[in-house]
Amino acid sequence: MVDKSGDALEAMKKKRFTVAEGETIVACLARMKQEGYRPIRRIEQPIFREVETNGETMVEPCGRIIEFEGVRDEP
Repeated sequence: MVDKSGDALEAMKKKRFTVAEGETIVACLARMKQEGYRPIRRIEQPIFREVETNGETMVEPCGRIIEFEGVRDEP
């Protein structure tokens, strides 16, 4: 059984880093390392937009958001 203080401690050790527009994945990973975190998971979320063609609305992908979940790098 895990107590609630353990959950809070775990949340403090984890942080999400989003790859900014115009930033490379390598640059984001370097930023993580500089802040003392190492990646444990890569998360990609698609971005959609609605396009109306011939009176019919369709949803099409137009991009993606890339995030990395990192944990504190313990020396």
